[in-house]
Amino acid sequence: MSILNSIASWLMKKRMHQIELFIKYPHDVQNEWMHQLVKEAQGTEFGKQYNFSGIKNYEQFKREIPLQDYETLKPYIERTRRGEQNLLWPSEIKLFAKSSGTTDKSKYIPVSNESLDGCHYNGGRDMVTLHCINNPETQLFTGKNLALGGSFKTDDFDGHNSFHGDVSAIIIQNLPMWAEFFRAPDVNIALMDEWESKLNKMADSMANENVTSLAGVPSWMLVLLKKVMELRNARTIKEVWPNLEVYFHGGVSFTPYKEQFKQLFDNDKTNYIQLYSASEGFFGIQDQLKSDEMLLMLDYGIFYEFIPVDDLHESHPRTYSLSEVSTGVNYAVVISTNAGLWRYQLGDTIRFTNTDPYRF
Repeated sequence: MSILNSIASWLMKKRMHQIELFIKYPHDVQNEWMHQLVKEAQGTEFGKQYNFSGIKNYEQFKREIPLQDYETLKPYIERTRRGEQNLLWPSEIKLFAKSSGTTDKSKYIPVSNESLDGCHYNGGRDMVTLHCINNPETQLFTGKNLALGGSFKTDDFDGHNSFHGDVSAIIIQNLPMWAEFFRAPDVNIALMDEWESKLNKMADSMANENVTSLAGVPSWMLVLLKKVMELRNARTIKEVWPNLEVYFHGGVSFTPYKEQFKQLFDNDKTNYIQLYSASEGFFGIQDQLKSDEMLLMLDYGIFYEFIPVDDLHESHPRTYSLSEVSTGVNYAVVISTNAGLWRYQLGDTIRFTNTDPYRF
């Protein structure tokens, strides 16, 4: 395990240097991603329709490509689910992260190999990296990460096999071998569809493991932890997993759950690390121990734009690049991604607390 720790330490220091580079040169990094995304997709149907080959700067990018939402991209996405390719993004897309829209109709967000590895997996690697850099005495790699995810299904859409599921399930299903070594429980349990059965089997399989980290949505994680404690007749979760040192959480606000977790953890020194991720991508990680602020991750294959919330009522609101934002303003988030979401209005809002580095 010491050799493994040495390798992990070297990789994390290397990655930390890359994070420091985008912190130091945020606008250059974002500008490079805008150009790279447009260049890679200029041969797609969408790229030809909106003159990607003629886009040389941000002003042209804004002028040529209209703002999009799920409904405007839906025709391209449904054709991709039927087996057509090279519509929004050049590489083959067969994975779709299923999420609920505002009208309770499911959205099927395309997940390319580039976005899976360069965005979602990078987010997972970086949350571990930042935790370990902030905690030099970490023993994270001596045990398992208990990851609580959704389900994963084959999607026979008009006779063409694609696959859909919660983005967390897509990540678990396609994990590289090195990550699978540290993850638990067994993938067949982790991807079960029926939640009550899944939680019971997870509790049974994990109650006697050495768990050093947790990852998942707070509401379901609470249910699971209580089941584990009941199985072991324990007063706190640290009686079951004494080496537990960090809980990575996201998806919903942690505020309503924090006191309950503190009680289960017996108010120990377990770290809570907040993440901002969604079906569309991985966007932010809490990078400081004593602050809930999250660092905007700028090198995940996403080009960011922002619309002041006060301007959303306008028919053609002005968008702002990262270099143009201010602290204290509520912004709607617009993303262009390496899975073919172009100037996509995410439906979320953020407020920057710092612009050096960009935290919110």
